[in-house]
Amino acid sequence: MLTSTRPPRAQRRPRVLGLALAGTLALTGFAGLASGAGAVAAPDAGTGQLPGPPVAGGLRTGFELSGGATWTTLEQEQQFLQALDAASERLSVTEVGRTAQDRPLQLVAVGDPAPASAEAIAFGSSVLFSCTQHGDEPSGREACLSLARDLAATTDPATAEFLRSTTVLFVPTVNPDGVAAGTRENSQGLDVNRDHLRLETAEAQVLAQLQRDLRPDVLHDLHEYGPTPGTYDRDLIALWPRNRNVDARVHDLSQQLTEEHVLPAVAAGGNSTGIYGYRYDAAGNVVAQRAGDGQERILRNTAGLRHSLGILVEASNAPANPLEEANPALLNLRRVDTQVTAARATLGMVAEHRAEIADATAASAARSALERATLSFAGADNVLPDPDEVDLAPPCGYRLSAQQAADAAQTLALQGIRTEAQPDGTVFVPAAQESRDLVHLLLDERAQHGLTVGEAVACE
Repeated sequence: MLTSTRPPRAQRRPRVLGLALAGTLALTGFAGLASGAGAVAAPDAGTGQLPGPPVAGGLRTGFELSGGATWTTLEQEQQFLQALDAASERLSVTEVGRTAQDRPLQLVAVGDPAPASAEAIAFGSSVLFSCTQHGDEPSGREACLSLARDLAATTDPATAEFLRSTTVLFVPTVNPDGVAAGTRENSQGLDVNRDHLRLETAEAQVLAQLQRDLRPDVLHDLHEYGPTPGTYDRDLIALWPRNRNVDARVHDLSQQLTEEHVLPAVAAGGNSTGIYGYRYDAAGNVVAQRAGDGQERILRNTAGLRHSLGILVEASNAPANPLEEANPALLNLRRVDTQVTAARATLGMVAEHRAEIADATAASAARSALERATLSFAGADNVLPDPDEVDLAPPCGYRLSAQQAADAAQTLALQGIRTEAQPDGTVFVPAAQESRDLVHLLLDERAQHGLTVGEAVACE
């Protein structure tokens, strides 16, 4: 596991690209990756002919070798990552945990050169891609494997310069037990993407530790969904953190990432797009919202509460036309292609707005450590909570018994929450720290997904 001193965000010194280069990356959408023989090509629209498997550095995923007919196996993934690690000075692979069934959880870090330490990542600019939290959603995993390879092997000067300024991080398979079983849940039967607050799964614990120690500026979470024909059937949908406690600038930049970068990039490739959870009529008007709330235990929301920009992307897993119905490999290629395009767009956003993003995330963390702010225990950015679900003057902290503190110790530590032992054997958890919102949402009696109920301590 990488180790880190976890520098406060306010102390970070992000490296900043020149405006001309940043603009070039944003406008091209990382075109250098496509020309660098690593991107997943789209099938011919007229014939449906499969493209040849892409090559970068001589390494291909199992998915690419099959022309999209089969997904990369776990064994093929390990062979692929080991070969990449050995072949490229830009890329490193580190085991950062094990699942309940003892499968490895791995972090792939790409830079120019590959970062030498967690501190180097935490003090700089970085993007974290969380791939395949749900084991039966394979396209995000394939996108992450191929994109990591493409970044490491690129000969595009602008992309290489980007990697000298930003570390790109991947957890290619967050839920390998689920991949092995073909299930949404992990081997404990738990949904990893509902566990980013209490941290009961090894998979969520690893993602929490990476966020705590590496402090990514952006967390991009890759998923798939089964569409409802006619109302909920876009090729790719996406959403930002909706939790009402997310800092306003972090929220707005996350929404900008979604609406002005990711969705337009995917649409420019001829794919349909929409907002996650929204149902549309034939004219494209929103007629209902059935998903996409502000639950703090969902990764896109937890990322925002940790002061990172957050985005959820979901590729449709259903055929979009008769060619895809007749040949599932075409569907698979399109699923992966939209994921890769969305991921590139996120990198383009970082290239264009790196300094602004770094300032917003640092300011969000600093305010949490210094200010006492209104807290919402329910609602979303588009749903007002009830008055009794809002605290205009939340407690200054919570007192835990010795047993409560012992039971909660691992979760609090992984969430980066500071505690203070008291002479009487109790433990005080101050709210005035970078993880302020998580303190309240874990320990307050009003929390919907809390860990334990602490004794609220009023401010003096």
